[in-house]
Amino acid sequence: MSVNNKRVFYVKYLAHPIYAEMLAARPDVRLDRIENESPEELFAPILAEAHAYQIGAARDELAPHFHAHADLLKRAPNLLIVSSNGAGYDPVDVEACTAAGVLVVNQTGGNAHSVAEHALGMLLTLSKRIIEADRALRRDPNVNRNSLIGTEAQGKTIGIVGLGNVGRRIAELCKGLLGMRVLAYDPYLSATEMAARGGEKVELDDLLRASDYVSINCPLARDTRGMIGARQFALMQPHAYYITTARGFIHDEAALFEALRDKRIAGAGLDVWDKEPPPPGHPLLQFDNVLASPHTAGVTREARANMGKIAAEQMLGALDGKRPPRLINPEVWPAYAKRFERAFGFMPG
Repeated sequence: MSVNNKRVFYVKYLAHPIYAEMLAARPDVRLDRIENESPEELFAPILAEAHAYQIGAARDELAPHFHAHADLLKRAPNLLIVSSNGAGYDPVDVEACTAAGVLVVNQTGGNAHSVAEHALGMLLTLSKRIIEADRALRRDPNVNRNSLIGTEAQGKTIGIVGLGNVGRRIAELCKGLLGMRVLAYDPYLSATEMAARGGEKVELDDLLRASDYVSINCPLARDTRGMIGARQFALMQPHAYYITTARGFIHDEAALFEALRDKRIAGAGLDVWDKEPPPPGHPLLQFDNVLASPHTAGVTREARANMGKIAAEQMLGALDGKRPPRLINPEVWPAYAKRFERAFGFMPG
């Protein structure tokens, strides 16, 4: 086995140390770390030799010149694989990677339990108005508890947008724990598939009209960017809550501000933002009925360890010529296979 002939790099973060430990156990793999502030004379040779790029930092944590876009791909002519931590791949230009013959993979499902629990926690906290009560107690000497009457989630309707790994887990929790009706919108799944995952297939507008809670759990893509705007918020019921643990830019933050300001919806649970983390003066943070977190839904010890492990397994498998199980751009395979063979002397399976 050749020593260090397969080159992998990352910038700033890994999901978990287990990733580095698993790659270190392979004498044929070298793992290089770059910092956002690394000078070009340090990172340019690493990019030039790299076969794989493991992205561990979130979109706004990663310096723009380390996003996997066309400019970086030009500087990494040997790059074969871009692996994004978690389910999202915001820092990756998938079209540019495909054009360059580069595989894009993610770690979808690795943090599904953590994200689903976070969404459920937001749902219950908003329903019972716990965050509003907490804030009132901290600033008011004589809190009137009758002004903080909440609602039970039991038996209500949740609308889930995106019934993938996270969405189906939310459906399981809401149905199993709270006997909720689950409506779901996912254009990529049939009604039969949706039913098997615990959801009743409906169109997006119908979901918004009928749901007591709307949970966004789809990836950020061309067809989901700006999907929830003023028209969609206007369809929601005044007592309904909007919850998102997906990605910023799927909903229009200005439109959500207006919906909350005008009391057209009851409140919101927001784990993702256009700018992460949002500044303390962000308009949406002024509302007591907004429960906010800085993209931490999937940040648990268990999820980080699991994502680090599956990312390392998938990366090592790909470098050994196996087809990755979490492939974002499968259409690139023929071009990728030829480039892989030129790099390592054999065709991937």
